[in-house]
Amino acid sequence: MWTEKYRPRSLDEMIDQEEIVQRLKSFVKEKNIPHCIFAGPPGTGKTTAALCLAQDLYGPGYQEHLMELNASDERGINVIRETVKTFARTKAMGEVPFKILILDEADNMTSDAQQALRRTMERYTETARFILIANYSSRIIEPIQSRCAPFRFTHLPEDQIRKRIEYIAEQEEVAVTEDGMKAIIDLGGGDLRRTINILQTAASTGKPIDEETVYSVVGRANPADVREMMLTALNGDFIKAREKLRELLLKYGLAGSDILGQIHNEVFRLSIPENWKVRIIEIIGETDYRLMQGSNEEIQLSALLAKFVEAGEEIKRES
Repeated sequence: MWTEKYRPRSLDEMIDQEEIVQRLKSFVKEKNIPHCIFAGPPGTGKTTAALCLAQDLYGPGYQEHLMELNASDERGINVIRETVKTFARTKAMGEVPFKILILDEADNMTSDAQQALRRTMERYTETARFILIANYSSRIIEPIQSRCAPFRFTHLPEDQIRKRIEYIAEQEEVAVTEDGMKAIIDLGGGDLRRTINILQTAASTGKPIDEETVYSVVGRANPADVREMMLTALNGDFIKAREKLRELLLKYGLAGSDILGQIHNEVFRLSIPENWKVRIIEIIGETDYRLMQGSNEEIQLSALLAKFVEAGEEIKRES
C-alpha cells in the first residue's frame, strides 16, 4: 500500500499541521508527554503523528514501548481491564520512563469502557501515556477530555496534497495529467490517505492518469457529464437529458443516490438565480427522501430532470 510506503517516519516529515508538529517536538525534547487527544477528520495525519512522536521519542526500537489498539474493534470494558491495564502497569526500560498506548477511533468506545479507561489513566500515569485518536472528540467523556492535552487536526490544504501526489507519482514513475491531478484532489476532499489510495488505484490501470481514468476507477461520474445533463434539462430538452442520465447509470454503474449527490454539488455551480438554486435543492431533497424509502431510482431521477425542465422554462420567462 502506498499509504504505508510513503507514511512519514518522523515529525520532521509530517505534511502541514505545523503548530501541532512544533508542540509534539517540544515533548520529544523534554522526553515527557501528557495524555493526548488527537481529533479531526480522517486522513489528516492523526495516527501518523502519534507513531512519529513515538519513533522520535524512543528511537529505532520504539515498537517495544508502544501498543496500538483500534478501539472500534476492541471497544469493550474487558479490553480496558485486561489488555490495556496489563500493558500500562509494567514500567518501561530505558531513558524514557513510560510507554505509549495509542487508542485509534477512541470515539467508538462504549461508555463503560471509557469510564474504565479513565480510572486506568489515573492509576498508571507514571508508567504509561495514552494518545486517544478520534474523529469526534465530543464523543469522549468529559473526565477523559479534562485529563488530556487536545490537538485539533484540520483538512490538508490543496497545495500540500498536490506536492505529495507529485512526489509519489515521480517516485513510482506514474504520469498524471493536470485534469487527472485536479480530479484526484477533488475526490480526496482533504483526506490524504484517501487521495493516495485513489492515485494508486488509478495507476494500476497502467495508463496515464487523466480525469476520465480517475472517475472510472472510483465509481464516480465525471462532474462535466453531470453538469451537461443538468444544463440540457434546464434548456428544455428532456429526452436528451434522460438519455444522458441512462448513459451515466450504465457507464459508471452508479446507484441513483450517488448521481443525486453529484447533482446536488453541481447545483451551486450553475449560473441561475439564487432563488432557483434554493427551489432546486428542495426538489433534490424530496427526491433523496423518496429514494431512501425504496422508490425506483430511474423513475425518480427522470422526475427530477422533468422538474429541471420546468425550472428552466420559468427562469426564461422571469428573465
